[in-house]
Parts: sequence; C-alpha cells; structure tokens
Amino acid sequence: MVRLKSSTDFERVRRDGRSHAHPLVVLLARRRAPEETAPGGALVGATVTRIGFVAGKSVGSAVDRNRAKRLLREALRAWAPGLAPGWDVVLIARRPLAASKLTEAKAALEPLLRRAKVLVPET
Repeated sequence: MVRLKSSTDFERVRRDGRSHAHPLVVLLARRRAPEETAPGGALVGATVTRIGFVAGKSVGSAVDRNRAKRLLREALRAWAPGLAPGWDVVLIARRPLAASKLTEAKAALEPLLRRAKVLVPET
C-alpha cells in the first residue's frame, strides 16, 4: 500500500474524484492517467494504488484524529491485496470513527470500495 502524501495530489483527488459516503468515513476515488508522474518526476501511472488518510479537527482532539487515521490504515490493510491498480484514494474520517472498533471500520470500508470500483472484481 503506497501512501498519498502530496497536497497537490490530495487536491486533485478532491477536485476530480468521485465521492462515496458512509456514517464513519468518506471515500474519494480518482483513476490516474497512465502518463501521470509523481511530484519527484517518477512515472506512477497505472502501476499502484495510492491511499491518503485525512481526519479534520471536527473529528476531535489530536488523540482522536490520530486514532481515526490508525483505524483507517489498519482496516484498509485487510482490503489492500484486492485493490485495483491505478487509483488515488482519499479516506476522510468522520467524528464517530474515533470511537468505533476496528471491525466497524472494516465493515464501513467494504461497501465504499465496492461502490467506487476500487476493488478488483471477484471471479
């Protein structure tokens, strides 16, 4: 799982991506063009899926925001082998996520990933 770190990449996903919402998390997904490059000039194209995690101040204190992002990272780790290559995905935590359990976070991500068509279809 490759992390999305550049603010320009986050902005691009927010601007061009499609949004899918759940009470615990919002998923923004954008398919990358094959000729796109990373900020360092490396060609990223359709080889990997990059994931960014966001928890704003509305989630709570710094402890709550960090917990929410840790939960999202760990929940996504379960779905990482099934992610289709060539996507930029931003996961935005909502306030109830900080108080939820890992199983609830995993359950919230599955329908979002399927709706966004970021998971490789099962055969």
